[in-house]
Amino acid sequence: MTYHASSNSRVGNLAAIKISSKVEEAVWNELKALAAESHQNVSGLLTEAIADYVRRRRVRPEVMSHLEDSIEDNEKLGHLLAK
Repeated sequence: MTYHASSNSRVGNLAAIKISSKVEEAVWNELKALAAESHQNVSGLLTEAIADYVRRRRVRPEVMSHLEDSIEDNEKLGHLLAK
């Protein structure tokens, strides 16, 4: 994916950048159809999708620490459930 700074494009109160990427044609067509159905533009849907993806993928260190502690505390139960 490539991106270029764009000083004259704004989304809300935030500066926007132009990006260029390749996606499967069928996925692109579905995105455009969703944008039309929901009366939104593709750019807004992409911004929302990217933000949601980043939120889901980025795990705070304290969350990982609690998860690791829970897995360790419940190791025996985990083995029983895996059978």
